[in-house]
Amino acid sequence: MDVLSEHHYVVIDDFLDDGLYGKLREFFNQKLSAFEQAGIGAANQNLIKRNIRGDRTYWLDRGRDEDLQDFWLLLDEAKQILNRYCYLSLSGEEFHLAHYPSGGHYARHLDQFEGRNNRMISMVIYLNHNWQPHHGGQLEILDGKREIHLVDPMAKRCVLFKSAEVPHAVLKSFADRYSITGWLLYQPPGIAALLT
Repeated sequence: MDVLSEHHYVVIDDFLDDGLYGKLREFFNQKLSAFEQAGIGAANQNLIKRNIRGDRTYWLDRGRDEDLQDFWLLLDEAKQILNRYCYLSLSGEEFHLAHYPSGGHYARHLDQFEGRNNRMISMVIYLNHNWQPHHGGQLEILDGKREIHLVDPMAKRCVLFKSAEVPHAVLKSFADRYSITGWLLYQPPGIAALLT
């Protein structure tokens, strides 16, 4: 929590245990045929622009995706810890599975919609077996000092960052790249708390 507060992002290795990692990979593979081309913008303004974003996504739902009970419990625990130590009043989430095929990328952006400021913490959990540097696909983070940091999408690695304050990109991937990506939300939308 100290690193997140001070540097606006934190990388946590081995965030998932082997059992949950295996369940998430299996669920991911089961749902691949249901993935849709990802767009940019909120639901009513969502546009497909492959020159900006080249991944495919499957949106998760607590009620429907009951096989992911351990994952939902992990998210609840993360929200409780952030609320306790960072005073965020997080009470919701929105998450999707993300598949970047070879050639996929996502240009630099912030995780916040115009007119909606309830995304507080972005969370990315990687599901990539034996990822190698030549596979590309790094998460590029621009920190508060305008310095660039590259994060390899290694299996079980989690990255947390401030949604409205950390510009980031996904560099071009040269292999299939899998992640669970989402946002921990302050409710109701339209009102934001500050991470101090």
